[in-house]
Amino acid sequence: MTPIADGLFTEETPPRLIGGKDRETGRIVFPCPTSPTFEPVPLASEGTLWSYTVQRFRPKSPPYAGPEAFAPWVVAYVELPGQVIVEARLNDVAFEDVKVGMPVRFAPSPLNPDLSDSPYIPAYVPAGDAA
Repeated sequence: MTPIADGLFTEETPPRLIGGKDRETGRIVFPCPTSPTFEPVPLASEGTLWSYTVQRFRPKSPPYAGPEAFAPWVVAYVELPGQVIVEARLNDVAFEDVKVGMPVRFAPSPLNPDLSDSPYIPAYVPAGDAA
């Protein structure tokens, strides 16, 4: 699995997102800035859906580099407890079943599922009873 950007995921199995912890304040951000004031930290693999929207139209290219055949997806804002809120796709759930507060877990997905060598992007899927 090749991430869409270097330093985005840990190399463990299963992978986790890599955030940045400010060395002075302890504040965590995502993604990890390339600055000596931040140290990389693996983020929690499970969180809670904080908010969301549905992307119903194909974004402009560039920067969008996904498949030509567009299919809507859920843009999720996931709260990782005590860390940060991250933006990522939410997969494996019908739009009508998405609920703020639902538990989710990190599950990177290919940007373009039709390509065998597609880079992977941050994504979540329902967890626990929501799965």
